[in-house]
Amino acid sequence: MSKQLPDVQATAPDVTVGLNQVGVTGVEKLVKIARTGKRPLVLTAEFEVFVDLPSWRKGADMSRNMEVIDEILEEATREEAYRVEDVCGDAAERLLERHDYTSKAEVSMEAEFMRREQTPASDRETQHTVDIIASATATEDGTREEIGAHVVGMTVCPCSQGMSVARAKQKLEDLDVPEETITEFLDAVPQPGHSQRGHATVTVEADGDPEVDLNEIIDIARDSMSAKIYNLAKRPDEDHMTYEAHSDAKFVEDCVRAMAEGVVSELDHLADDAVITMIQSNDESIHQHNAHAERVVEMKTLREEVNGDLEH
Repeated sequence: MSKQLPDVQATAPDVTVGLNQVGVTGVEKLVKIARTGKRPLVLTAEFEVFVDLPSWRKGADMSRNMEVIDEILEEATREEAYRVEDVCGDAAERLLERHDYTSKAEVSMEAEFMRREQTPASDRETQHTVDIIASATATEDGTREEIGAHVVGMTVCPCSQGMSVARAKQKLEDLDVPEETITEFLDAVPQPGHSQRGHATVTVEADGDPEVDLNEIIDIARDSMSAKIYNLAKRPDEDHMTYEAHSDAKFVEDCVRAMAEGVVSELDHLADDAVITMIQSNDESIHQHNAHAERVVEMKTLREEVNGDLEH
């Protein structure tokens, strides 16, 4: 007769303090996402799984958490039928069901996603990498899911460019170039400014909303910066990117506001209480520090702000 092992996790702790998150991180799984009329996407995803822990319980059932996340992800892989955020949502709901001592379950996931595209000038086929962000929080009041993306692009500093414009204008005036010609030249040839590699993140957290198109989120994030960047770039592509970036110089704050315009324009179907997170972080090229700006806002407020700006 086998000896029953004690359930140490269910005993009382020495210090009766509740915990917001107890769980596991760094869980790697292959997730297969179905697409209509196309081959499924196969993602190598990394998960974090948490439940809250009441003050009277010593520990969470880690093996049970792993059992649930394995079950859900294996099912998602077999059936090829889940949206990325639904994988997290289903896992969070099952965690909540199987832990009678918890009031909240959270599952988050990150994965790399490759998209095919054409280079802007040479029209060569290439790919670019996107980091997918998905999560879900399940409580007795329901489940809210989040989907989004982190992309990399290029920005140019308007302040630095403004100084270059002033220098060029002064030099042309010293050479007795007519004012009309100076204006025409500076309008046609963007002047240099220090550039940065920009990191844009857009996520949508919602409850019961229509499906959010991940590709639309990716496009909003990429379009918010001065220029897109490409893995493959022939010399005409390099010239195109450099020209485009300097033609649309943006502060880090401008990028977040461009994301806001894009969300209101492209994701207008979102419910008023959908929460939009927009983050821009730039790796500065001439400073040791980096620049950062972000906004977390409900869709109703964002619509009002963006539409109000447009009216004025």
